[in-house]
Order: sequence, then C-alpha cells, then structure tokens
Amino acid sequence: MSTDEVLAGVGPRLRQIRKEREVTLAGLSEATGISVSTLSRLESGLRKPSLELLLPIARAHMVALDELVGAPPVGDPRVRARPIVRHGRTYWPLTRQPGGLQAFKVLEPQRKLEPDPRTHEGYEWLYVLSGRLRLVLGEHDVVLAAGEAAEFDTRVPHWFGSTGEGPAEFLSLFGPQGERMHVRARPARA
Repeated sequence: MSTDEVLAGVGPRLRQIRKEREVTLAGLSEATGISVSTLSRLESGLRKPSLELLLPIARAHMVALDELVGAPPVGDPRVRARPIVRHGRTYWPLTRQPGGLQAFKVLEPQRKLEPDPRTHEGYEWLYVLSGRLRLVLGEHDVVLAAGEAAEFDTRVPHWFGSTGEGPAEFLSLFGPQGERMHVRARPARA
C-alpha cells in the first residue's frame, strides 16, 4: 500500500473512532486543543495528517497511533486491549481495525438503571461470560445468564445492562453495516 493510500484512509478512520466513542468535533477539539475546522478537514481528507495533529487525537481517544493510521500488523498477532470506560461500562476492544465487525469484552457494573431503548444501524451479538445481563429488545425483556447468547438487528429498539443483582461480563460483536456472524461447522461424516 502506498503512502498516499495510507494517508487517504486516515480521515475516515478518525471519524469512525470519534463516532464510536460518541464524541463530537467540539468535544474532541476541547480535549486536544485542535480547532474544530482542522479536525473536520482531517476527517474529510482535506488536510493531510501530521504527527503534531495525530498524537493529541490518539491520546484523547486512548488508542495507539498505529490504530489511527491503519498501520499493518508487524508480526505479533496479539491484540493489546486498553480498557475504555463509557457511561460507567468498561470495554476492552478485541479487534484492531476500526470499521467492519468489532469485538469487545464488556464489564457491566452492578447498578439499577431504567431501560432507555435506542436504535441505530447495525447488527449485534452478545455472549454472557459471567453474571446476568438484562436485554430489552422490542417487546422482549429477558435476562441472559452465563453461557447464553443473543443476536439482533440494532434497528429494533434495544437496551442492555445490569439486572441490579451483580456485575455482568460479556462479549459483544457489532457490525455497523449489519454484518452477521456466520459460523461454519465441518460437515458431518457419512
């Protein structure tokens, strides 16, 4: 991949990371000291990224610079996840590249919240590792226990969170464009 191709991919990656973290351009500007117009031009590809601009953005999003520029992996396949805390919930990213299918390990603390179902584009798959996770999906209100999974179109009003009985740890796979997980099994032997 040429340098120009790598640089062309930075803007969309910056926008996606910012939107995934639910941060506005004004909020990112405040966190980095970079003007809103410069951030907007970076995301739209009208300004070439520089180290002076990317370093504060990487710090604000708590991601490696490699993630912002889409650097190819250098041999070690391990994902070194740094936790992200958003709305009281802790996320550990399990995928490196922004865009496409994203995987997270999530810790939902014990708390009592009133469900506030939302909709957005995408498709989500949840698998509970420990504890119990409440899922409100359309007309359904269910509790998933350890070892249980759920999958759903995120255009259906949904909310998930603590049952109030203790913390829950779960895996989340999310496809922003509605990708579904496809599991292939070996054919049965005749």
